[in-house]
Amino acid sequence: MEITVQWIRTSWTKHSRGCDAAARRNSAPTGFRVSPVPPFFAQVIQMSERDGFEPHESATDLRKLGLSLRDEGDRLRVLTRVEPLFGLPPAVRLGPGQWVRWQLNYRFSSAAGIRDWSYWLDTFNVAYGPVDPDVFLSEPTVLVDERGPVR
Repeated sequence: MEITVQWIRTSWTKHSRGCDAAARRNSAPTGFRVSPVPPFFAQVIQMSERDGFEPHESATDLRKLGLSLRDEGDRLRVLTRVEPLFGLPPAVRLGPGQWVRWQLNYRFSSAAGIRDWSYWLDTFNVAYGPVDPDVFLSEPTVLVDERGPVR
């Protein structure tokens, strides 16, 4: 069965935490039209504060993503490999034609604390079975929102 994966990483610093810059960041898409990628690869879209949150597209091997994907015959088991703050969430099991949008956010500082905080939002869109290229522009079958406060 086909598996379609789109990974969107949005990154910013404290400079995009207020006013117009935050509005631009918050209006960044959480889904894009699916582009063809080789088998066992994911479409990757990166948006950064540095370039005004313009999307830049590439592809990466599925094994390099923070996702565990297991085809169970009639279902696809999807689980993030990131440890959430309050325990491991249950895996999502998708039937043919279904898809999940899974969102997680992070806050980082330099090891010495010299540089400002930086922030990431990872959005994983995963579909099971043949899908239309516009599938991730619609509402997901399942939404897992693990975004937390990132002051």
